[in-house]
Amino acid sequence: MWDFEVSPRQSIGGSVLTELQAKAETDAVALRIGVVLENNGAVLLLERVEYVAGRRPLNLPGTTVRPGEALAAAVARAVLEETGLTVTDITAHLGSFDYLDNAGKPVRREHFAVEVANVGPIRLTNYGGYQWLPLDGELPVTSSIQRILAAYGELR
Repeated sequence: MWDFEVSPRQSIGGSVLTELQAKAETDAVALRIGVVLENNGAVLLLERVEYVAGRRPLNLPGTTVRPGEALAAAVARAVLEETGLTVTDITAHLGSFDYLDNAGKPVRREHFAVEVANVGPIRLTNYGGYQWLPLDGELPVTSSIQRILAAYGELR
Protein backbone atom coordinates (compact mmCIF):
# COMPACT_ATOMS: atom_id res chain seq x y z
CA MET A 1 0.00 0.00 0.00
CA TRP A 2 1.02 3.62 -0.32
CA ASP A 3 2.36 5.71 2.50
CA PHE A 4 -0.38 8.29 1.88
CA GLU A 5 -3.70 7.56 3.54
CA VAL A 6 -6.46 10.13 3.88
CA SER A 7 -10.22 10.05 4.13
CA PRO A 8 -11.81 13.35 3.21
CA ARG A 9 -15.55 13.61 3.59
CA GLN A 10 -17.31 12.63 0.38
CA SER A 11 -20.46 14.71 -0.01
CA ILE A 12 -20.35 13.54 -3.63
CA GLY A 13 -21.20 10.02 -2.44
CA GLY A 14 -18.74 7.17 -2.28
CA SER A 15 -20.70 5.15 -4.84
CA VAL A 16 -20.09 7.85 -7.48
CA LEU A 17 -16.34 7.52 -6.98
CA THR A 18 -16.50 3.73 -7.04
CA GLU A 19 -18.57 3.72 -10.24
CA LEU A 20 -16.20 6.14 -12.01
CA GLN A 21 -13.22 4.00 -11.09
CA ALA A 22 -14.94 0.79 -12.20
CA LYS A 23 -15.94 2.39 -15.53
CA ALA A 24 -12.32 3.39 -16.21
CA GLU A 25 -11.21 -0.18 -15.53
CA THR A 26 -13.92 -1.58 -17.82
CA ASP A 27 -12.97 0.90 -20.56
CA ALA A 28 -9.27 0.01 -20.12
CA VAL A 29 -8.16 3.62 -19.69
CA ALA A 30 -5.57 5.00 -17.29
CA LEU A 31 -7.23 7.24 -14.75
CA ARG A 32 -6.09 10.75 -13.89
CA ILE A 33 -7.87 13.38 -11.86
CA GLY A 34 -8.16 17.14 -11.88
CA VAL A 35 -9.40 19.24 -8.98
CA VAL A 36 -11.22 22.57 -8.84
CA LEU A 37 -10.47 24.69 -5.76
CA GLU A 38 -12.39 27.94 -5.39
CA ASN A 39 -11.83 30.90 -3.09
CA ASN A 40 -14.10 33.97 -3.21
CA GLY A 41 -15.12 33.39 -6.83
CA ALA A 42 -11.58 32.61 -8.05
CA VAL A 43 -10.18 29.23 -9.07
CA LEU A 44 -6.64 28.02 -8.33
CA LEU A 45 -4.61 27.46 -11.51
CA LEU A 46 -1.04 26.23 -11.63
CA GLU A 47 1.80 27.31 -13.93
CA ARG A 48 4.30 24.75 -15.19
CA VAL A 49 7.92 25.70 -14.55
CA GLU A 50 8.71 25.81 -18.25
CA TYR A 51 5.81 28.20 -18.90
CA VAL A 52 5.95 30.64 -15.97
CA ALA A 53 5.20 34.13 -17.24
CA GLY A 54 4.55 32.59 -20.65
CA ARG A 55 1.38 32.25 -22.61
CA ARG A 56 0.85 28.53 -22.19
CA PRO A 57 -2.34 27.22 -20.62
CA LEU A 58 -2.56 26.97 -16.85
CA ASN A 59 -3.50 23.72 -15.12
CA LEU A 60 -5.79 22.48 -12.40
CA PRO A 61 -4.15 20.51 -9.60
CA GLY A 62 -4.24 16.83 -10.47
CA THR A 63 -2.47 13.52 -10.57
CA THR A 64 -2.40 10.00 -11.96
CA VAL A 65 -4.39 7.51 -9.93
CA ARG A 66 -2.02 4.81 -8.70
CA PRO A 67 -2.90 1.12 -9.13
CA GLY A 68 -5.15 0.08 -6.25
CA GLU A 69 -5.60 3.66 -5.03
CA ALA A 70 -9.12 4.89 -4.26
CA LEU A 71 -10.25 8.03 -6.11
CA ALA A 72 -10.86 9.91 -2.85
CA ALA A 73 -7.29 9.24 -1.77
CA ALA A 74 -5.95 10.31 -5.19
CA VAL A 75 -7.90 13.58 -5.03
CA ALA A 76 -6.61 14.39 -1.55
CA ARG A 77 -3.06 13.34 -2.45
CA ALA A 78 -3.02 15.47 -5.61
CA VAL A 79 -4.05 18.60 -3.76
CA LEU A 80 -1.67 18.01 -0.86
CA GLU A 81 1.32 17.12 -3.04
CA GLU A 82 0.84 19.92 -5.56
CA THR A 83 -0.36 22.76 -3.32
CA GLY A 84 0.21 21.80 0.32
CA LEU A 85 -3.54 22.17 0.99
CA THR A 86 -5.68 19.59 2.79
CA VAL A 87 -8.93 18.41 1.19
CA THR A 88 -11.78 18.20 3.69
CA ASP A 89 -14.60 17.29 1.29
CA ILE A 90 -15.12 16.08 -2.27
CA THR A 91 -18.33 17.86 -3.21
CA ALA A 92 -19.04 17.16 -6.89
CA HIS A 93 -18.01 15.31 -10.02
CA LEU A 94 -17.60 17.89 -12.80
CA GLY A 95 -17.12 15.64 -15.79
CA SER A 96 -14.31 14.00 -17.68
CA PHE A 97 -12.54 13.86 -20.99
CA ASP A 98 -10.52 11.16 -22.72
CA TYR A 99 -7.27 11.61 -24.61
CA LEU A 100 -4.13 9.76 -25.62
CA ASP A 101 -0.99 10.27 -23.56
CA ASN A 102 2.43 10.91 -25.15
CA ALA A 103 2.91 7.15 -25.59
CA GLY A 104 -0.45 6.83 -27.37
CA LYS A 105 -2.22 5.11 -24.46
CA PRO A 106 -5.83 6.02 -23.60
CA VAL A 107 -6.36 8.20 -20.53
CA ARG A 108 -9.50 9.44 -18.83
CA ARG A 109 -9.25 12.56 -16.68
CA GLU A 110 -12.05 12.85 -14.12
CA HIS A 111 -12.61 16.22 -12.43
CA PHE A 112 -13.89 17.02 -8.96
CA ALA A 113 -14.82 20.06 -6.89
CA VAL A 114 -13.37 20.03 -3.39
CA GLU A 115 -13.29 22.03 -0.22
CA VAL A 116 -10.03 22.52 1.66
CA ALA A 117 -9.21 23.24 5.30
CA ASN A 118 -7.48 26.54 4.42
CA VAL A 119 -6.69 28.21 1.09
CA GLY A 120 -3.14 29.02 2.05
CA PRO A 121 -0.33 29.09 2.22
CA ILE A 122 0.18 27.46 -1.16
CA ARG A 123 3.31 25.29 -1.25
CA LEU A 124 4.11 24.23 -4.80
CA THR A 125 6.15 21.14 -5.62
CA ASN A 126 5.66 20.36 -9.32
CA TYR A 127 4.85 23.86 -10.57
CA GLY A 128 6.64 27.18 -10.89
CA GLY A 129 3.75 29.42 -9.91
CA TYR A 130 0.04 29.72 -9.29
CA GLN A 131 -2.77 32.19 -9.74
CA TRP A 132 -6.24 32.61 -8.26
CA LEU A 133 -8.26 33.77 -11.26
CA PRO A 134 -11.92 34.82 -11.33
CA LEU A 135 -14.22 32.17 -12.75
CA ASP A 136 -16.21 34.80 -14.62
CA GLY A 137 -13.15 36.04 -16.51
CA GLU A 138 -11.22 34.84 -19.54
CA LEU A 139 -9.14 31.94 -18.23
CA PRO A 140 -5.89 30.80 -19.90
CA VAL A 141 -6.78 27.10 -19.92
CA THR A 142 -7.42 24.49 -22.60
CA SER A 143 -10.89 24.15 -24.10
CA SER A 144 -11.36 20.87 -22.19
CA ILE A 145 -10.67 22.59 -18.88
CA GLN A 146 -12.94 25.49 -19.90
CA ARG A 147 -15.78 22.94 -20.19
CA ILE A 148 -14.99 21.53 -16.75
CA LEU A 149 -14.93 25.02 -15.21
CA ALA A 150 -18.22 25.86 -16.96
CA ALA A 151 -19.77 22.75 -15.36
CA TYR A 152 -18.43 23.92 -12.01
CA GLY A 153 -19.88 27.39 -12.58
CA GLU A 154 -23.32 25.87 -13.13
CA LEU A 155 -23.15 24.19 -9.71
CA ARG A 156 -22.36 27.41 -7.84
